[in-house]
Amino acid sequence: MRAVVVPEPGDADALTLAERPDPVPAPHDVRIRVAAAGLNGADLSQRRGFYPSPPGAPEWPGLEVSGTVDAVGDDVTEWRVGDRVCALLPGGGYAELVTVDAGLVLPVPDGVDLVEAAGLPEVAATVWSNVFVLGRLGAGEALLVHGGSSGIGTMAIQLGRALGADVIATAGSDDKVDFCREVGAQAGVNYRTDDFVEAALDFTDGRGVDVVLDIVGGSYIARDLEALATGGRIVSIAVRDRQPAALDLGLLMRKRGSIHATTLRARPLAERVAIIAAVRENVWPLLAEGRVRPVIDSVFPLEDAAAAHRRMESSAHRGKILLRVG
Repeated sequence: MRAVVVPEPGDADALTLAERPDPVPAPHDVRIRVAAAGLNGADLSQRRGFYPSPPGAPEWPGLEVSGTVDAVGDDVTEWRVGDRVCALLPGGGYAELVTVDAGLVLPVPDGVDLVEAAGLPEVAATVWSNVFVLGRLGAGEALLVHGGSSGIGTMAIQLGRALGADVIATAGSDDKVDFCREVGAQAGVNYRTDDFVEAALDFTDGRGVDVVLDIVGGSYIARDLEALATGGRIVSIAVRDRQPAALDLGLLMRKRGSIHATTLRARPLAERVAIIAAVRENVWPLLAEGRVRPVIDSVFPLEDAAAAHRRMESSAHRGKILLRVG
């Protein structure tokens, strides 16, 4: 099979198309003939040499795919050859074939294109497990989404609104703020020109937001806390600002707030399987009803993976970037 590998860490041109042996499914695995793979920030970090695949996973990038079931292990009963599926992976998605534990596989939702479905598993699992499980966002509460025009951001905005929350999003340009509104945010703020703390307080009539989805870290954490309501929750899922976060513990205590910092890829298999089951139960019906949709920026051929990475690094994208494989 063909796969996009990284012989040596580096810039986007380090991505190389190569031949690799076809994977063989273990007893509880499903093998998927890949139609498309989704790009994620973790892929860029892996390419640069900072985020290697966990033990047992392929060494090349790719955390989510869509396609058709090609083979199943002896212990698999739910999935059959020919099923249209998408899946959350620990790595290896930039390839023509992948194997994955059957518990990490999802049906392609009704009404969703097979290629576009590649942009769903990672963002849906990340947003559900962080915003709704750890963050406990409920109907009538306020959610602040950083990076609202990203793949994660567009899913968080849509899920928040679909489940009855009020949503304000940050983005890096006025055009992107407008895009966040088109996706469903009720308010937006250009973080390059305006203060998101002030905007969040205005949005909530001074009360503050109940949940912050933070993809920046560093200096943002202290400002997230300023924007937080009493009893609010900050969920931190990425670190783009490498400076250490300075935290006013006194303010955190006075607000009776909490901060959760997590990753998805490194969780034990049982935890990831439980998250996928929850996503199927809670998010997939919203997709089938058309209340939530994959937001796709662009689709590149597998052999143009370097161009796809450059598109993501430019921060010009809105929604998910995909690699078409099949």
